Amino acid sequence: MTDLTLYHNPRCSKSRAALELLQARGLTPTVVRYLESPLDHATLKGLLAKLGIDARQLLRRGEDEYQALNLADTTLDENQLIAAMVEHPKLIERPILVVGDKAAIGRPTDKILEILP
Repeated sequence: MTDLTLYHNPRCSKSRAALELLQARGLTPTVVRYLESPLDHATLKGLLAKLGIDARQLLRRGEDEYQALNLADTTLDENQLIAAMVEHPKLIERPILVVGDKAAIGRPTDKILEILP
């Protein structure tokens, strides 16, 4: 089977549910606790490509950092938004499952099943 990588925040109920869903299917993903080991710019760009979305769609708009950094400003470009997520990983939507060259955000949790081989 293809390697599975789950970008995970154990404090997030959706993230925990995604991990449990995978484990219930006998799958053991590589778990990346991205708050403890923040992603770099290149990794985030790669994730966005696999997700097929732009950086703005990966932002958690309800986080205090979103407001404080004025990330709603539509003049900010992709690189500026990615830089904000590198600096403040709490802004990254979660969980994210990567399977080969595909990725899915687990909201709702069942979305991750769509990319399993």
